[in-house]
Amino acid sequence: MALEIAKDKISLNQMIEQKIEVVTIDGDVIVNDVKPDVLKVLETNGIVCIYKQEVLNGKVKVEGSINTYVIYLADDEEKSIRTINTNLDFAEIIDIKNCKEGMTLESNYDLKGFETKIVNGRKLHIKAIMDVDLKVFKNEELEVVVGIENSENDIEVKKHEKSILSLMGENTGKTTLKDTIKINENDEIAEIMKVSLSFSNTQTKISYNKVIIKSDVNLNVMYQTVDNRINEVFSKIPLMGFIDMPNITENSKCISKLSLKNLILRLDDQNNYTVYIEADVNLYCKVFEEKDLNIIEDAYSVSKNIELKKASINITGDEVVFNDIIEIRERLVDPPELMYGRVLSINVIPKIESTKVNTGSIKYSGNLDLEFIIDSDNSINVFNKKVPFEYEFLSDEITRKSNVETSINVLMQKIEILDEAPVLSAQLEINAILKNYEKLELIEDLSAKENNNEDKNIYSMIIYFVKPGDTLWNIAKAFKSKVPDIARVNGIEENGLIYPGQQLYIPKFINKKITI
Repeated sequence: MALEIAKDKISLNQMIEQKIEVVTIDGDVIVNDVKPDVLKVLETNGIVCIYKQEVLNGKVKVEGSINTYVIYLADDEEKSIRTINTNLDFAEIIDIKNCKEGMTLESNYDLKGFETKIVNGRKLHIKAIMDVDLKVFKNEELEVVVGIENSENDIEVKKHEKSILSLMGENTGKTTLKDTIKINENDEIAEIMKVSLSFSNTQTKISYNKVIIKSDVNLNVMYQTVDNRINEVFSKIPLMGFIDMPNITENSKCISKLSLKNLILRLDDQNNYTVYIEADVNLYCKVFEEKDLNIIEDAYSVSKNIELKKASINITGDEVVFNDIIEIRERLVDPPELMYGRVLSINVIPKIESTKVNTGSIKYSGNLDLEFIIDSDNSINVFNKKVPFEYEFLSDEITRKSNVETSINVLMQKIEILDEAPVLSAQLEINAILKNYEKLELIEDLSAKENNNEDKNIYSMIIYFVKPGDTLWNIAKAFKSKVPDIARVNGIEENGLIYPGQQLYIPKFINKKITI
């Protein structure tokens, strides 16, 4: 029997593989001739820049650099604190078995720490430990059955009204941030000791076949003054860029991502009270259109044999972004050097140890890893301490199956003396991107063939006892009956509940072989 079938096209952007891997990057650094020898390494910090990402057959190639600062105690008469700035270049190949050329990549890079050893007074060996989170996506166009012309009225269909994000396109671009940051007028900078950079409050706007991306760049610079004081400055700098995206409309939905490609930070040639920043930023955007489909999930005929070609797909809902500010105030009772020494610098590193996603909430627990450089009794030492923290996002849009990406930026950190005791004050910005994935069964094609069973037109009624997992639809399909008929004969609702062991009368056409 020939069937007239209506189909609709959807473009899917499905995540086919995710891999999280710990990568180590090693390198040697030689102390610049104008700087004294290294006596003791106090702290190593850095920021990740990604030059290039490439999806190959069975692997992903990533090229980049870690802009690294090593703070050390100098082997000179003053026992001064100095800084070495170097780049650790890397090119990593990570095996991902299901990826192929032409697929797209989303990635996150998180520096977990450094191990810095003194080879000799003029040479250091640095090892950086970095978490790499890679998600590989496949773009695929699929035709799905949304309607069947059924003139004989013997085909039963199960429909599902669903709103699906169909991919319209994706593209990349870049933009450059150039700005100057003024510091305290009493602080003449001798050298930069640490830099951290993050993006927040990212928004998109569609205009004339372009996606305009706006974001805040959170920049923290720790520096040493010419009179050997250590201070820091926090700055929030607006960033804007655009990506070409043909055929989009104002109703299109955009998912964007920013990453740092290159960073230059230097003192102004004319003014040591000003820091010049130049940053190249990678832009990436996917654009979707929302399609409301009346999808046919299943079909059968009471008199014919229906052959179905099915596809199982993973669909992604809208991204939901949560953000908030966390205020931390913690009285510190140890180490005792905090009470009596001079805190030269403090480094607050937020680390999430546990993320629990439940219906309606995301609960975080973790620690603030505190690193202090303290001058006590003319001896400079590094001390570490952990401060626990907890936080919770509440929303009806959160489900147990939600995929969550979280980042925490330090907006402010300082030590205050209150009631003769040191108190940590920190301001954290927490950002969570929520993605809801759903698995869906669709019909790509179907055909009908005549049933050669000679007894097919003999009407009968049988008794069936419900088994675990049964639905009225599955029972009706197995016995080539109809859900309305079963419901009517048994005096139940068509969408009503049935339970194991329940006795049902099944009106049907007799078939020679019955399986369920």
